[in-house]
Amino acid sequence: MDEFRNYNGYNSYGEQPRSEQHEQQNWYGYRSYDNMNNNTGNMNEVVYRPEKKTGRAKKVLTACAAILAAAAIGLTSIIGYKLITDDKTVSKSDDSSSVSRSAELASANKNTAEKSGQKETVKRDMPTIVQLASPDDAMKIPDIVKKVSPSVVGVSTLTSTGTATGTGIIMSEDGYIITNAHVIENAKSVSILLPDSYSDESKTDSKDLTVDAEIIGQDKQTDIAVLKINKTGLTKAEFGKSSELQAGELAIVIGNPLGFELANSVTSGIISAVNRSITVDDRVMNTIQTDAAINGGNSGGPLINAYGQVVGITSVRVSASVGDGLSFAIPIDEAIPIVKELIEHGYVTGRPTLGVGGETVSNVYAQYYDIPKGFFVRKVYADSAAEKAGIKVGDIIIGIEGKLISSLEEFNNAKNAYRAGDTVKISVYRDGEIKDFEVTLDEAVDEPSDAQEEPEEDLYRRYREYFNQFPF
Repeated sequence: MDEFRNYNGYNSYGEQPRSEQHEQQNWYGYRSYDNMNNNTGNMNEVVYRPEKKTGRAKKVLTACAAILAAAAIGLTSIIGYKLITDDKTVSKSDDSSSVSRSAELASANKNTAEKSGQKETVKRDMPTIVQLASPDDAMKIPDIVKKVSPSVVGVSTLTSTGTATGTGIIMSEDGYIITNAHVIENAKSVSILLPDSYSDESKTDSKDLTVDAEIIGQDKQTDIAVLKINKTGLTKAEFGKSSELQAGELAIVIGNPLGFELANSVTSGIISAVNRSITVDDRVMNTIQTDAAINGGNSGGPLINAYGQVVGITSVRVSASVGDGLSFAIPIDEAIPIVKELIEHGYVTGRPTLGVGGETVSNVYAQYYDIPKGFFVRKVYADSAAEKAGIKVGDIIIGIEGKLISSLEEFNNAKNAYRAGDTVKISVYRDGEIKDFEVTLDEAVDEPSDAQEEPEEDLYRRYREYFNQFPF
């Protein structure tokens, strides 16, 4: 945190540290100091002003100035009287020349005024950030909101620890809805809150817009889930192409930040970057970065372009304690194939899995135990590809097909380059030796419920005991 504390000369609390400049200021006519008894951050300043000098020399100078002023006034009066009374000294040619010069001066002043007014008009007509970010044929933001809002729903889940809310996107008239996998994680039941536009005032239960939903499928790796409600005649969203996005263009977000009390809130911004790779829960995601405000509850909602088309699914936001204006969405071009797989099969077919669980060996562990960095295996799932190949709890996976890996995320990236059914060579570190195992990767369907847990005397226990010595 030192680099943050010293950033631009300020520490993390926004206080400017004292420097040699503060001491030097005492010699340049003023002195400033912090009010140590006031935490408001105000600065008290003592301003040094030189004392006024008085004396005989000042009186002499004052008298001389008065005499010179009187003489100047007298001379000016004589010259003015001469010009007014002596008509013979003024000729017609002089008069016409004077009039001509006056006309030229007036014309010049007019041109200057017109130019000045033109500049002021240009300043008043400067485009807004929204106009600069929008193409010439873009829709107005109110029209975008009117078009997309009927396709944005609230998602409410009941878990063993309570309730949670998020946002969803209607993708079909017969009730298929897209949201994030983390929105419905560990859900015992899911319900959908439809927008007010679906209420029917002719019915007594017109205000009851809550509908039970079925989980069709979810994919944690891409953070996408598909729900289904028993309702027809819904307004489906129009999907655009995220591949056509450019940094700097308009971005609109509609969702339910902080719960349904703020349902259908609209925020705007720009596309900050495309094809932004970020790591979330040891998996690398390709995302769209935006500075449009996204808060808890917006997850699963639409990222919309200037034509009212959904180009992304809001998924990740950076904590305000880390940075502002940093939010991420799943590109719709990558989401749609996953959605189709979930609807057809309930999971993404062909995705490989090794059947192990664990974590990255940190630099502290690697240096202390003199072991290589890699993916430490804490669990081996029963009847998995790893168990069949002979990989055990306590092994450290350090490579795939001869490519070294030093973390869990690197392992996942390398593994996902293959398909289920492929046979690959997995290199592990065990008991001071490197061993290679031929593994035929399984197809990832659901996470297995049973696994070989690490015994208490395994390597990880020694790691954990050592790690617990530190306060961080």
